[in-house]
Formats: sequence, C-alpha cells, structure tokens
Amino acid sequence: APAMIRALLSCLLCPDPSLPRPSISLSPTGVTAPGANVTIRCQGQRRNVTFFLHKPGDPKPQRPVDPAGDWAEFLIPIVGLQHKGKYNCSYRPQSEPFVSSQPSDSVELVVAGEGLPRPSISLSPTGVTAPGADVTIRCQGQHRDVRFFLHKAGDLNPQRHMDPAGDGAEFRIPTVGRQHGGNYSCSYQNRSEPFISSEPSDPVQLVVAGEGICPWLRPAGEAGAGWVSGSGSHSLSPLRRSQLTQTLHLSEPHWGHRPRGKRHHPVSGAAPECDVLPAQG
Repeated sequence: APAMIRALLSCLLCPDPSLPRPSISLSPTGVTAPGANVTIRCQGQRRNVTFFLHKPGDPKPQRPVDPAGDWAEFLIPIVGLQHKGKYNCSYRPQSEPFVSSQPSDSVELVVAGEGLPRPSISLSPTGVTAPGADVTIRCQGQHRDVRFFLHKAGDLNPQRHMDPAGDGAEFRIPTVGRQHGGNYSCSYQNRSEPFISSEPSDPVQLVVAGEGICPWLRPAGEAGAGWVSGSGSHSLSPLRRSQLTQTLHLSEPHWGHRPRGKRHHPVSGAAPECDVLPAQG
C-alpha cells in the first residue's frame, strides 16, 4: 500500500516552471575518501518550502528537509561506495505539496576506490610560460581502460576528460592566457566503474607571465630599489635590486624573491612586453 501511495503521489506531482530551479553543491569537492563525511547543500530563493534530495536510479527522494530559511543541507556520514553517483535536488512549497520546482543541475559524488594507485602529473614546458605558448599536462597511471580527468583548483568540475588507449593521457592547453594559470591535478576512473576514482595526483602549478607582473625597476626614493607587482594581482610591493634574479619559485607571489630552502625553476619564457632582469649586487 505505501508503494502504491507513493506511485500515485508521483503521478499527481506537477513541476511548476515558474518556480526558480535550486542550485546544488557538494562539500568537500573532488574525490572523497571512504569513511569521510559529505554535505550536499541545496539553495533556493524562497522560504517555507520542503527540499528533496534525489539520486537517479532511486524511485523516491532520498529524504525531505523542512528548513527555516531558503536552503537545506543533507549530510551523508561515513561515505561508502554505495553512495557514489549523481545527485540533484528540488523543493515544494509547503502550502502546495503537489507542486514542485524543476530539479537542480547534478553534482557527482566520486568515491576513492581501493587498488587504484595515484597517478603522476607533469607540465611541459616547466617554469614560467609566456602568453600565447602551448602547454601540455601529462597524467601517467598504471592501468589501461581508464578515463583520466584534469582538475584545476577552485573549479568544481573537472576541466576535461580523456579516454586514452594506454595508461597515460596528455591534455594540451593551446595559446595559454593568464586565465589558465593555477594548480592542476589529475585522477582516473575505470570505464566500467564510473564514480569510483583514484586519489588525485600531486598538483603542478602553471604560471603565466603577463602585463603587470614583470619586474620593471622604477625610481623608488632609494638607490638600487624598485617596485615589482604581485603575480596575478594589482598590488605593488617594494623589492631591492639585489633580490632580482633570473629564477623564481613557482609558489612565490613575487618574481625574483628567493626564500631559503625552496626549489627554484628556470624561466621558460618571458612575456613579450618585458624582460626578466639579471641579479645585480
């Protein structure tokens, strides 16, 4: 009887296109380790609604939540492989229980699988890349028949994926611009088991030279002193001439600053509009 009632209710449920679709997000993002806790947040635009979390393939919503505000959080404690897959959410006005919003876009809960070694990642060319150059990011695994994913830190979804014939994949970024700068990592999934993934690789950093980050020396009130702008920002910081070198550390915010104990990488290409100045005593 309860199953029949649910079936009848689903037939009576009317999506209302005038209700704004909710948005959905997953925390933490990326590949989730088994045993971790995951929170799925559904955000609407109105109060006095009931939110429902859906997983495609399940005939009924996962669970309803009646929040005080215009959003709801669904906690999945101790994540296991059974939780992998896509999720979306919808809501119904509490005054109209048979009227529903359209479902949100989907988020993917990807769970790390055992026996999938982390891939390695490399960048070519290394160092600072001139705008307009081509960059190749290579991801190397140990298994065939897998799908590789390229991730960029800060982006919710993978940049792109590739199904290579072998155990490695190359992602080419043609005509690099400053928007491509950032940290990249990669992972892979068996094609026969989507949503079960390797742990992500260590990150590599793509640093793109551009206007406003070149160490042009300007008079600064002190002989031998100058100004250099922060990489990727518009703020200026004082820099002595003796600090300028032809090498830089990829994670440092200023060109030519050499902290102790850090590995430095040679410059692979200066921006067309500027030169990297050599060190001077």
